[in-house]
Amino acid sequence: MPIVVQELLSLDLLDFVRGTLDTMTGSMLYYLTALLASSNVLQSNVGVQRVGAQYLLGLGTGDITGPVVETNMMGYANLAQTDTGLHMRQRSRVFIVAEEDNPSNTIVFINADIAMGDTGVRRSIVSTLTDMYSGLYTNENIAFVGTHQHSGVGGYLENLLPQITSLGYVAATANAIVQGTVLAVQRAHDSLAPGSLSLGNTTVLNANINRSPSAYLANPAEERAKYEFDQDKELTLLRFDDTNGNARGFLSFFAVHGTSLYENNTLISGDNKGMAAYLYESMVEPNATPGNATFVAGFTQANVGDTSPNTLGAFCESPGETYDGMSCDFDHSTCGGTVEDCHGRGPGFRISDFASNEIIAQYQMDGAQTVMEASNRSSVTGSVRSVHVYLDMANHTFTLPNGTTVQTCPAAMGFAFAGGTTDGPGAFDFIQGDNSSQPQNPFWEIVKDFVTPAPSAAQIACQNPKPILLNTGYADLPYQWSPSTVDIQMLRVGQLVMLVMPGELTTMSGRRIREAVRSTLISSGVLDNDAYVVIAGPANTYAHYVATLEEYSVQRYEGASTIFGQYTLDAYIDKYTSLVPFIADTVTGTPASDAAPAEQTSSAISLQLPVVFDAAPLGSSFGKVQTDVSSTPYQTGQTVFATFVGANPRNNLRLEETFLNVDRLVSGAWQAFRTDSHPSTTYSWVQTSTILGTSQVNITWTIEDGTPSGTYRIRYFGDSKPLIGSISSFTGQSGNFTVS
Repeated sequence: MPIVVQELLSLDLLDFVRGTLDTMTGSMLYYLTALLASSNVLQSNVGVQRVGAQYLLGLGTGDITGPVVETNMMGYANLAQTDTGLHMRQRSRVFIVAEEDNPSNTIVFINADIAMGDTGVRRSIVSTLTDMYSGLYTNENIAFVGTHQHSGVGGYLENLLPQITSLGYVAATANAIVQGTVLAVQRAHDSLAPGSLSLGNTTVLNANINRSPSAYLANPAEERAKYEFDQDKELTLLRFDDTNGNARGFLSFFAVHGTSLYENNTLISGDNKGMAAYLYESMVEPNATPGNATFVAGFTQANVGDTSPNTLGAFCESPGETYDGMSCDFDHSTCGGTVEDCHGRGPGFRISDFASNEIIAQYQMDGAQTVMEASNRSSVTGSVRSVHVYLDMANHTFTLPNGTTVQTCPAAMGFAFAGGTTDGPGAFDFIQGDNSSQPQNPFWEIVKDFVTPAPSAAQIACQNPKPILLNTGYADLPYQWSPSTVDIQMLRVGQLVMLVMPGELTTMSGRRIREAVRSTLISSGVLDNDAYVVIAGPANTYAHYVATLEEYSVQRYEGASTIFGQYTLDAYIDKYTSLVPFIADTVTGTPASDAAPAEQTSSAISLQLPVVFDAAPLGSSFGKVQTDVSSTPYQTGQTVFATFVGANPRNNLRLEETFLNVDRLVSGAWQAFRTDSHPSTTYSWVQTSTILGTSQVNITWTIEDGTPSGTYRIRYFGDSKPLIGSISSFTGQSGNFTVS
């Protein structure tokens, strides 16, 4: 830690420093701060001592929302779930931590409102940042973590399997993620300033359940007896403070699936973690437009694999059947023998899935607020370190702690993968809990080998007891269907160690790897008993699920989606624990690494057609009001609705902008009151004629409690593409209306 300056600097020197600082950029300030720190000459103002700072902290946000229409949504792998508009924008929230005395020891944690991190997108982000900040932000210290929400824009993943429902690769989605994330990093970098960190946790109840309890029960009874719940209820939070003790933001870790919004939703949103971030940031800065708050709230995903936000449980929705309204089958999550009618219900089920989404978000926000306001957080002190290697998980051989040599397998998906989950059920006669001890439908046994190569006897034995449906590890036409090589990464900030995981760990998998890494940290002397380990993922590469060996044997969805076989978790434990010496205070050498995965984006196929042209109906014009607001005063809780002659929003994603404004008249001047980033508004687009190129935009605003009475209007911002010529922008405006 730098020594606090006891003597005041001369006023002449202070005046000189102040004048110099006024002309400096954020990046210049970064290095000046480091220089001053190393010289023990850091002081915020005359007579004010800076106490407790030992890190440089930067936080930033960027808009990463891709095309909000005509694009498959990512998460449920449902071809019919094509987006039709926008509920809330997706964002990347970035947290930079560097040692104050040695700023080259730094980490960049990206928490993105997307389903999962991806190799290709991360490669582009890393490449751009290493060009911008040579030698500072690198492949080793940049973590790209998804919140695992299922209501975002799809088509950005590099491997073929997740591209199938999005009709291939969607460059516009990937480019938006890269562009917005890089901007968020720039903003975080420019905000770097001395500060302190503190760590705490709390129990959050009613925000998650285990959606595969029968698989969890396969874990040893003595292991289960150590835990009160069959999923983690602990929310861990890292608080970022400035030198005066004012909070700048936080990074929290809590396990709950981003499936509050169901697969019949077609409005792009951030699901419960994106909503939680909005709620917290708007509480701290109520007058800031979403995305422009200086306070940054990070709600990160943890060991999410078998968790669900649909906390009422799973029920049969089978009108006319005797089992309608009954709980689904415990072992297989079926209703009448099939999975299609078995649906999880969120806490706001009787209202809407959007109501459930806000409830689950509020629980997480409340938990974060509890820790932020607690007086017993632990100060974070110590080194900032990062380690990153690649690991080829196809046929990776290693030794278990008991001395047995085992290996992982080339990727494969089991039959129960197609059975889906209670958050998003599958189709046909696929069910969960379907292992090799049970006969498979002979039709699918024949058909599957026309989709991917037939598995060899060695692959069948390696993946046993998983009955292989898709042998994706051997499918490489037109390019790889599933990853083989994954990113292995750990970040350390003082006594906090973040395991950045390339997949979705189940509850017990997360507990085992956390415990193993923490034990190694302590036994090797890297950290003391105050070592704290958290999981962040799915990140960097999406390698599907990580079930325990016992859960794998049951072959519910999570086991069937553990693509590298029954020893996947053990392989990760072995590799992550082996890397502990590389996050010690003193590091010698570099860890061994497999080769990076081959780049595939340049070979990607896309079947999404471009926008051909937009046209207004005969006698009309773009932006013209078709259905205007009511002249009758509106009350709190009512919904204002207006429609406009529209154009395809794929013409301009309007990153860092908005498709709509709700304006308020204040002292004779219009002021923006709501945008498309507020959850009280929705924007939807309907193609009324493909041949004529006409379309309609629908905008709603549900008036919140506490809305000031007065005069309002709705504005629509669009961009039209002619058959010949360039895209041009336009604005539509509703009539004025009153809120009383």
